Amino acid sequence: MSRFHEIQHRVVTTFQRRVGNPLLVRLPNQAILETTGRKSGVPRQTPIGGRRVGREFWIVSEFGEKSQYVRNIQADPSVRVRLKGRWHTGTAHLLPDDDPRARLKALPRLNSAAVQAMGTNLLTIRVDLDD
Repeated sequence: MSRFHEIQHRVVTTFQRRVGNPLLVRLPNQAILETTGRKSGVPRQTPIGGRRVGREFWIVSEFGEKSQYVRNIQADPSVRVRLKGRWHTGTAHLLPDDDPRARLKALPRLNSAAVQAMGTNLLTIRVDLDD
């Protein structure tokens, strides 16, 4: 990763962690991904933008395997997703062979624009929902 991308990653994740995420998790219709902390074992909630298609929920991570929630998925793919105020259990799958830029075209426009603008290592994630 270039020095510029490293700085961009730090700036964006610091903003998300300290400002964006605490505000967004409180919004009732915000989609939330809950993973289990790989070190702590504590549930970790991350506001996400994505779309449900049948029994699947699609996400594109802007920092790929550097994202904390992606690292948590690698350690334990069992997740929960809050959609429209209701929690769903599921199993997350990292899809490095999927074209994340093409996938973003099928996801919510505002979030997709932010992911493309700020992202440095896009990675598609599919969550197979149990219910």
